[in-house]
Parts: sequence; C-alpha cells; structure tokens
Amino acid sequence: MDADLLRLDRQVCFALAAASRSVIGLYRPVLEPLGLTHPQYLVMLSLWEKSPRRVREIADQLLLDSATLSPLLKRLEAARLIERRRDPADERALNVTLTPAGAALRERAEAVPAQVVELLGIPVDQLEETRDLLTRLIAASARAQGGAAAPAAVEDVPA
Repeated sequence: MDADLLRLDRQVCFALAAASRSVIGLYRPVLEPLGLTHPQYLVMLSLWEKSPRRVREIADQLLLDSATLSPLLKRLEAARLIERRRDPADERALNVTLTPAGAALRERAEAVPAQVVELLGIPVDQLEETRDLLTRLIAASARAQGGAAAPAAVEDVPA
C-alpha cells in the first residue's frame, strides 16, 4: 500500500472539488432551457419548498453569504421569477416571493433530477447514499469550524 498521504488521489478535498465541478457541469445543458444557472436553480429549489422566504433563510439553507446570494436574487428578479420586498413586520428583513412565472417554472424543473440521474448512469439508491454521506460530511465540517450552524436538512441526517 502506498503510504504517501500527499498523493492527489488520496485527498478528500480534491475528490469533492472534482466531483462538484463535474456534476454541476452536467446540470448546465439541462438547466439552460429553463433559463437558470446552477446557483439560480438552487435558489429556486429553496423557494419551491417555501415562498415567501427571508433572504437570510435562503442564505442559511444554501450555505451562501449575502454577497453571493444578492446578485443571484437580482438576476432572478430581472427574469421575473421572484420578487424582493421589505418585510412589513421587520423593515430590516427582505422577503423573497415566487412570481406566477417562477411558480410555473417548477413544473418544467421536475424533469431535471431524472435527466441528471440518466446522464450520470448511477442507480438512484447509490446517489441517495452518496448524498447522505456528503450531507454528514457537511455537518461534520460545520462542527469542525466551531459549530457553525448547518441548515436543517444537514442537521437532520444522523451521523
């Protein structure tokens, strides 16, 4: 057995980065007909689960900072898929709501997961196991970084 701990093929960080780039690359042509980039798709997934949501809720769920999320929201608003409005109960908070066009896009987006699964050619049960393992990894990483809050979806997966 090769004991070189610094070999690239032994690095979790490399495998995660390469897998992420590769899989997200598969989404590009699938999302293009919907007019969405992958980060915009993630925002829309959050809003299809619950709308309206506060910007902070979306950022927390997607593990994004405001500086990253803000331009995504602006582009989605320019595409007339969402609306951003001050929360009447708290003027400091910004609510994001799906427009009728944004809500209608969900029906077309329902085909995305199956298309990606087909492109990957990996059985769904194996993809679900991989997702669950990655979710535990995200939670472990959050704990290792000083207990930074992980989104509820991450915290719900047993370690």
